[in-house]
Amino acid sequence: MRLIQIRHVHGGRRTGVVSDGSIALLRGGESIYAFAQLALNGRASLSAVVESSVTQEALDYDAVYSGASDWRILPAMDHPGESARCLVSGTGLTHMASAKNRDAMHAAPEQTSARASGAWTGQEGRPTEAETPTDSMRMYQLGVEGGRPAAGEIGAAPEWFYKGSGLVLRAHSEPLDIPPHAEDGGEEPEIAGIYVIDSAGAPRRIGMAQGNEFSDHRFEKRNYLNLAASKLMTCAIGPELVVDPEFGSVAGEVSIERDGAPIWRKRISTGAAAMSHSLENLEHHHFKHAGHRRPGDVHVHYFGADAFSFGEGVTLRDGDVMQVQFDGFGRALRNPLRVAGASKKLFAALPL
Repeated sequence: MRLIQIRHVHGGRRTGVVSDGSIALLRGGESIYAFAQLALNGRASLSAVVESSVTQEALDYDAVYSGASDWRILPAMDHPGESARCLVSGTGLTHMASAKNRDAMHAAPEQTSARASGAWTGQEGRPTEAETPTDSMRMYQLGVEGGRPAAGEIGAAPEWFYKGSGLVLRAHSEPLDIPPHAEDGGEEPEIAGIYVIDSAGAPRRIGMAQGNEFSDHRFEKRNYLNLAASKLMTCAIGPELVVDPEFGSVAGEVSIERDGAPIWRKRISTGAAAMSHSLENLEHHHFKHAGHRRPGDVHVHYFGADAFSFGEGVTLRDGDVMQVQFDGFGRALRNPLRVAGASKKLFAALPL
């Protein structure tokens, strides 16, 4: 089941079920969050609640997706009442390809040369004895060795980062911004888990959505400790939320278009088989924190990227379009890049 949230240009929201080329509108709730609450309160599955709410009203998905309709696509999940009650976060170094990219970003110059020349020959992500691994590769290796614990056990902790509140979420076709203080912006094609916390404080997975986590890679490359700040950027999920998706092995493609023509594309993989941590382990280490289990809150958690263009020397420009698509997750997520001004402004706190 694939759900979508839309809003009318003159106001008002609706939720629908995507099927082929149409959107079947639902009654009884203007958001996926509302239907999740109905399911929790009625002790029913989300799918059952949605199926009982389908109306005869339908929209042409092609028109909505292309922007030719009076309806606009919203992020695949949000907290409709209070954006601050949606926490956007993620975990990195879960995929070997992106771990190598991060390793190259943070390695000493002589190590970078060794990696570029093909000297990285270790097994299962392990460096050769002649190499000193960066913290990035150490973190990835922790996942390889302990990120898939037996059922009922707790595994190694993954990398974790904070993106922001729901205010940073963007929808399909909305721009992702490089703010004046940032040095760069680049796509990170990922799948995100979508959660709501029930009245007992237990996390409940609603589904998953494809996403573009977006980050300031140039700033991060200057120093590994810039990672946290490099993540405080806008990001996108959608256009569809998939209820109970297949997450064993998911193939996809990421591409960059400039002036209507592709300048870079790559086949990518994600899912349980492609990651060094199990989904259950990633979820445990996010929700083990009491502050992440407040009833009624929404969580959007990115699971990590397999590859991104910055790792292959691509620098994005204003107007470039980033596209992410994973098999089984609906239509492609497309977002233009926007350079949001070039002048920096001092934000100094004033005494009260």
